[in-house]
Amino acid sequence: MMFTAQPRSTPLSSEIQHVFTVRSPVEIMTTRRKISSQISRFKVKAVIQSGNEEKKKTVESGKLVEKSGEESNGFSGKGVRDVKAVITLRKKMKEKISEKIEDQWVSLMNGIGRGILIQLISQDIDPVTKSGKYAESYVRGWFSKPSDHPYIVEYAANFTVPHDFGCPGAIIITNLLDKEIHLVQIVVHGFNEGPLFFSVNTWIHSQKDSPESRIIFQNQAYLPSQTPPGIKDLRREDLLSIRGNGKGERKLHERVYDYDVYNDLGNPDKSEDLARPLIGGQERPYPRRCRTGRGPTKKDPLAERRIEKPHPVYVPRDETFEEIKQNTFSAGRLKALLHNLVPLIAATLSSSDIPFTNFTDIDKLYNDGFVLNDDKDLKKNKFLSDTLDKVFSVSKRLLKYEIPAIIKRDRFAWLRDNEFSRQALAGVNPVNIELLREFPIVSKLDPAVYGPPDSAVTRDLIEQELNGLSVEKAIEEKRLFILDYHDMLLPFIGKMNSLLGRKAYASRTLFFYTSRGVLKPIIIELSLPPTPSSPRNKRIFSHGHDATNHWIWNLAKAHVCSNDAGIHQLVNHWLRTHACMEPYIIATHRHLSSMHPIYKLLHPHMRYTLEINALARQSLINGGGVIEACFSPGKYSMEISSAAYKSMWQFDMEALPADLIRRGMAVEDPSMPLGVKLVIEDYPYAADGLLIWSAIKEYVESYVEHYYSEPNSVTSDVELQGWWNEIKNKGHPDKKNEPWWPKLVTKEDLSGILTTMIWIASGQHAAINFGQYPFGGYVPNRPTLMRKLIPHEDDPSYENFILHPEYTFLASLPTQLQATKVMAVQDTLSTHSADEEYMCQLHEIQRFSIYDHEVLKVFERFSAKLKEIENTINQRNKDIRLKNRSGAGVPPYELLLPTSGPGVTCRGIPNSISI
Repeated sequence: MMFTAQPRSTPLSSEIQHVFTVRSPVEIMTTRRKISSQISRFKVKAVIQSGNEEKKKTVESGKLVEKSGEESNGFSGKGVRDVKAVITLRKKMKEKISEKIEDQWVSLMNGIGRGILIQLISQDIDPVTKSGKYAESYVRGWFSKPSDHPYIVEYAANFTVPHDFGCPGAIIITNLLDKEIHLVQIVVHGFNEGPLFFSVNTWIHSQKDSPESRIIFQNQAYLPSQTPPGIKDLRREDLLSIRGNGKGERKLHERVYDYDVYNDLGNPDKSEDLARPLIGGQERPYPRRCRTGRGPTKKDPLAERRIEKPHPVYVPRDETFEEIKQNTFSAGRLKALLHNLVPLIAATLSSSDIPFTNFTDIDKLYNDGFVLNDDKDLKKNKFLSDTLDKVFSVSKRLLKYEIPAIIKRDRFAWLRDNEFSRQALAGVNPVNIELLREFPIVSKLDPAVYGPPDSAVTRDLIEQELNGLSVEKAIEEKRLFILDYHDMLLPFIGKMNSLLGRKAYASRTLFFYTSRGVLKPIIIELSLPPTPSSPRNKRIFSHGHDATNHWIWNLAKAHVCSNDAGIHQLVNHWLRTHACMEPYIIATHRHLSSMHPIYKLLHPHMRYTLEINALARQSLINGGGVIEACFSPGKYSMEISSAAYKSMWQFDMEALPADLIRRGMAVEDPSMPLGVKLVIEDYPYAADGLLIWSAIKEYVESYVEHYYSEPNSVTSDVELQGWWNEIKNKGHPDKKNEPWWPKLVTKEDLSGILTTMIWIASGQHAAINFGQYPFGGYVPNRPTLMRKLIPHEDDPSYENFILHPEYTFLASLPTQLQATKVMAVQDTLSTHSADEEYMCQLHEIQRFSIYDHEVLKVFERFSAKLKEIENTINQRNKDIRLKNRSGAGVPPYELLLPTSGPGVTCRGIPNSISI
């Protein structure tokens, strides 16, 4: 993109008047899309240094022609100022020889002033053309300026501008090189306002990929109505460019954000067994994903053609992992793990994919490890060999896992009922437990299809466990709780159990909160679909006092944990955080300019999410992927996720206080800081979560108040209103007519919406993600699937169960291959990258707050609050009265501690869903 400034003939005077005939930036950008060559069609004015002498030259038709100083940039040498733009680029940390040669070519092109064109666009408009004033120059310098960082290089571009040019509000950058560049920032020196920062951290595509240039705005935040006139058209044009036209297949260099359904999970062209239904629409509602635009498969015109690993799935260019994150993965995390390690494990165990025969087999994974087959592929693949050494403790092809936190302090904690209950409040899935508010327990499913709606849990069964209390009294005192997966899973149990090696129930678990402040499980109900011979196909279990009932009870708990693991992964983790955040991110880019204060607030909370979701569609939730292979629902996994979205997802209920009240785990109490009081005080997820929620809420409210203090400022913000409307109508179109969507009229409405989004991306995701390996890495504690139903006394297998209960229990769990595969993935998903950005590291806010000290104060208060919260949580973990987070062998609850180091730490709140 280049602007052409033509000087008019005007009389010279002591105060030179410079009159520009400048084309509109939008007009130029529109024209540029039709032009394949920058230099052949446009006359470009540039200031080029040659030794110590500065000459004014014009580049015309690809040739350098000297011009007088008066004509350069359209004004004479009087009444002008010299300014400099310092351009910071980032190189790759690990470069191939070809890439190093390319770097030398970049230096050569910049040395002769033919690599990068920079155009400064003033905030002020020319009174004649009504367009922003501009000046342009090539980046120049034979060698980049040395930097303290070995991967950072700096170049400069010099400009001469009139004194009345005004303050630059935007920069248009054109990359004439043959490769993309990673622009970190541009700092413009020489204006009265001091150094002007354009911090972007963005990829600039090569002109050979697209003739469009990139618009970069100054760090300062502006509401649409406050946009300086000189850059108002550029603000609108940039948003239009980001939205695209909804047509064609997206290219990897593009930054187009658009919506699509989940029609890329199956691969019917490869196998009928890999065909999957479309997710998203009236039949199977779902949030929308980022559109890639690939063509249909040959066998199903509604399914999008797959891109298989290791080829990348399209996401807008700036959404891709930065190199440190990529290195984390390639050094043994998701890509390397799924592409190389899992098949290697399969090759090792395929000849004997057997169940664990005793607990010693499981312990060997951590204590001894197992030797991987030293096959030809491994010998040939030095990268894989090196990768294995970095993934786990590998010596002589020995695969060895870290001891999960759940058994590190107490090997037998997982067997105890109090630990089973504790994990419902302080484990990796503490968001499903509810207060039992009505009795009898009744299903909402169609009785004509699923049998009698009443639960098999009777009053007598419950009261046997209540120490003299009646059911009504226990409900009145809020001491009965339930983990209820019956209605969510029963419609799928028949199909799940038809899969090879899968046997599951739909479970209900009742808990009693004792007078000692301990939650204990009292009854488990396991249901199968009704049959003609058994219309009420339900079994009841309670903890027994003899050996047989003890083992049966442990099998029932394992089935509950398997239900819990599936719902956790498919609903609470994938759907409610990953999938629901994706349309918020897409709408933010499509409707909020990068200058918009709400864009700047949300931007840190969008980092890497689209990329990790694309990787999940490619290798985790896809047909035949890890989730289907290792979790009970198998090929019906995403259908269950869709059914949960249809039946229970509401945006307003994703706010933590509202969710706690909905589940009966908190009651409204105006005397409490957030207006809610926990029913169980020792509920670590909720207690710590409310601290984080409160800090986010206070931060967001102060921020919003700063920008929306005027009456009607929210309703008059056209970008903001378009953003919220699109989230409902395009991001969640299957629920667009629901009455519970919040209105967006007041600053309070806006603060509530933003607080919920930021909580989901940060605290909520952290609480249900980074404990996956610490809790699930020991298979008996959280089996992701069960392979056998619990034997009846008249079953042929019952006698073997009586003789070998340990073998029966272990044979019901995932096989060794299934277990090691899911352990490897859980380890990956629980890992913090070295470049993780945590909640107290809101670099985006810090960058632009140099222009606004009030915003800086808001952020500093938020950061201080998070440090205070960290201290509070650490103190809670030392309080012996809080038995769900302290005690002999009990791991502390640290998932909502704001900070962490890299690795599997079971703590830390990143700003965004980055894994």
